[in-house]
Amino acid sequence: MEVILAEYLGFCYGVKRAIRLARDSAADQNASTLGPIIHNPQMVARLEEEGIGSVDTLDEVPDGGTIIIRSHGVGPAVYEAAEARSLKLIDATCPHVKKAQMAANQLAEEGFAVVIIGEKKHPEVKSILEWAGGDAAVIETEEEAEALPNYARLGIVAQTTFSGKRFQAIAAKLIPKSNDIRIIRTICTATDQRQSAALSLAADVDMMLVIGGKNSANTTRLAQLCAEKTVVHHIETASELQDEWFHDIKKIGITAGASTPDWIIREVYQKCQM
Repeated sequence: MEVILAEYLGFCYGVKRAIRLARDSAADQNASTLGPIIHNPQMVARLEEEGIGSVDTLDEVPDGGTIIIRSHGVGPAVYEAAEARSLKLIDATCPHVKKAQMAANQLAEEGFAVVIIGEKKHPEVKSILEWAGGDAAVIETEEEAEALPNYARLGIVAQTTFSGKRFQAIAAKLIPKSNDIRIIRTICTATDQRQSAALSLAADVDMMLVIGGKNSANTTRLAQLCAEKTVVHHIETASELQDEWFHDIKKIGITAGASTPDWIIREVYQKCQM
């Protein structure tokens, strides 16, 4: 049985940076992340073992404490509240997410109605929405795009981990909605690379294993894309592998979301070769 790793998989630059910033703050006993720093339960648990816990609100941070902004980013109100309490703030927002936030903010300030293409409940999308002034629309389907009204000026941005193919299809439905339209494709390079590599590999194997948090949007997207080409199993760790999956399988492909640690990928790869 042949086991092939996708050309691009696992931690992206933004996640590596967030983990490094969190670990650099480990010596500060009052440091906490605002929500899980990335969407990978195993990595979050490891950081907690290293002394880096998480809180749900700033109210849980003691006076003089340190708050770490997670990779998905937050709205401007959080920065203002942290400053008002004189909390030390470490900003681990992914640079690509920051770019999307600032793009939405600039569009709103220039008088564009902002439409964010992404998942309504995802923390990154919520943060972009807040930078757009809160009046922006969030959509994730072509049907939702068609249902929107016409606009005098329309600006479009994307969740950084959204499917490039779906973004293009949804944006096409929005173009007739305005004569003054600006599209800023804020999908990050790492997302494009991982999706392209996963699709290419999926077309050439009997089964794909997609590794990453079940709460990870970009990992779920990889699983959805690969399912268009072959049989897919979305797992978080090697312990979830089942013997019956491998019957009559000659070639296995492995990919992993941008928040999946190398050690988990390695464990899955090694177990598949046993």
